[in-house]
Amino acid sequence: MSDRKVRLGIAGLGRAFSFMIPTFRGDPRIDIVAGFDPRPEARARFAEDFGARTFDTIEALCADDGVDAVYIASPHQFHAPQVAAAAARGKHALVEKPMALSLDECRAMIDAASAAGVRVIVGHSHSFDAPIVKTRELVAGGAYGRLRMITAMNFTDFIYRPRRPEELDTRQGGGAVYNQAPHQVEMIRLIGGGRVKSVRATTGIWDPARPTEGAYNAILTFEDGLSATMTYSGYAHFDSDEFCGWIAESGLKKNPADYGAARAALAKSKDIAQETALKNAKNYGGAAYADASAASGRQHQQFGLLIASCERADLRPFPDGVRIYGDLAQDFAALPPPGVPRSEVMDELVAAVLHGTPPLHSGEWSMATMEVCLAILQSAQEQREIELRHQVGLPGETGQHG
Repeated sequence: MSDRKVRLGIAGLGRAFSFMIPTFRGDPRIDIVAGFDPRPEARARFAEDFGARTFDTIEALCADDGVDAVYIASPHQFHAPQVAAAAARGKHALVEKPMALSLDECRAMIDAASAAGVRVIVGHSHSFDAPIVKTRELVAGGAYGRLRMITAMNFTDFIYRPRRPEELDTRQGGGAVYNQAPHQVEMIRLIGGGRVKSVRATTGIWDPARPTEGAYNAILTFEDGLSATMTYSGYAHFDSDEFCGWIAESGLKKNPADYGAARAALAKSKDIAQETALKNAKNYGGAAYADASAASGRQHQQFGLLIASCERADLRPFPDGVRIYGDLAQDFAALPPPGVPRSEVMDELVAAVLHGTPPLHSGEWSMATMEVCLAILQSAQEQREIELRHQVGLPGETGQHG
């Protein structure tokens, strides 16, 4: 086995980066060597924590000859130009979801990487999670007959977490559809084989003070007739972590007594400036930032209730495995706890950078996911079913459901 590491530069030292820190700290295949952020306090904290070089422009980061790949964790509107900047310097790119704000931007990112001979990987989404991957393996194995239906639902406090102004503006990539739907879409596409034919959806903007989509319902029909339903609400009432034994999305234990905490914290902000300051304080480098790298008792991450209904069983991923509800009995395919959270993302990155392996979560795969998300918004606005044109299947698979 090669001792070479992926020398990673970080573009954007905010919330998304903070969630990946336990992964970067725990994975011996990754060496954090450089970082970019416009905030001096974030750069100072980063230099102290990682002993790495810091830059105040993306161009300077990408010009660093000691960087193999760039993790782009900047706000959504910067994903496309920053991938272009990385590709122009021959750097691979790991891009946070959503891939971009439009299909044209997605295509430009794919073309820039292709022209430079580098890879684009989009993640983290919850389709990387081991219980979701295991569910796909069970479906593809064929022991439970054809996959007929997928049901996914998640209820969170998303819309009442502290936000910058653009995060409450759908036109700038704000709201639940851009930020949360990619998780559900990717889980469903992975389990179902990838190729969605059409989308019919409704969305909800229920709080005038948070003027972006906080909820949606969608029906996805696949090319071979498989159907999937997606429900999401971020309005901080019911919490679907209850369905997972109070294991939070992060895989860590949640205290149900903290009910209402998001709304209560937000109520202390008198205006958008105070809300932005509250968000910045919790971000990496901020006064209220908490590093979860040393957290104990971690299980696999989850994104609400998901049931894959086959002809002879329903399969439901949990944070510690997949429960199989068969014709006459139940079974449980247990998974060991993760040694490093989100290590599956690093698996794809390392394979692509060091071994030239085409990633599953490629630009083309992720553009297909964004097509579904954009179709949710279009269907809700136009009140009609939207046909899709840019879908791709799983690499190396000719059939969708085993």
